Amino acid sequence: MSRLNLSIDRSSPVPLYHQLAEGIGSAIRDGTLESGTRLDNEIELAAQLRVSRPTMRKALAHLVDSGLLVRKRGVGTQVVSAHVRRQLELSSLFDDLQRSGGTPSTDVLRFDHCPADDATREKLQLPAGSAVYDFTRLRSVDGKPLALMRNWVRDDITELDERVLTEHGLYETLRDAGTNFRLAHQRIGAVVADVEQAERLGVDPGAPLVTMERTAVDDVGKCVETGSHVYRADTYTFEMTLVHR
Repeated sequence: MSRLNLSIDRSSPVPLYHQLAEGIGSAIRDGTLESGTRLDNEIELAAQLRVSRPTMRKALAHLVDSGLLVRKRGVGTQVVSAHVRRQLELSSLFDDLQRSGGTPSTDVLRFDHCPADDATREKLQLPAGSAVYDFTRLRSVDGKPLALMRNWVRDDITELDERVLTEHGLYETLRDAGTNFRLAHQRIGAVVADVEQAERLGVDPGAPLVTMERTAVDDVGKCVETGSHVYRADTYTFEMTLVHR
């Protein structure tokens, strides 16, 4: 069992349960509480932190609803993971991680500036003989691998290199070059990790991965980039809002 050492401001207008949930959530996100860690039971946690049992119960329920904790019969309350939840909107993973308070980092695994193959020319609507930037990146958050991303970007927008892609998000770089993103065609799916993907992402071969294929279009209808990404399913989900028509 893991004991918690949290600082609570009882004079703050922020409810105690929310302070508790934020404190435990931060410990999960920074790795202090690792995935699989078992917490003491509700009564013991309330006594440790000198709060009422209903307050402790409400904090834990909030974390369960947020996907950071899970309750298992006969086991108790366990840490699931610092799950990345991403809204289905036209944004980059780098931007989303920064907005959620994470610290993203990027390793460029391969980088080419080369003639576009037929499939890429079709997706980006490029004429024969066009060249593209073709690169693969490993994106991590707070030092933990999250996504393996391959992208193809038309080369008439701005010059790309490994340094730029390591230090900045792709969409940030393209926006700075004058691209105004308007829409994207996107497909979400799932696969099991092959040996290379498993090694890069720190999972077992055969582990589930979330897949995303996207082609982004700017405000004048030009296809800017296309990508094929895989994400660790234990730390990553897409969220969407469905509207009745």
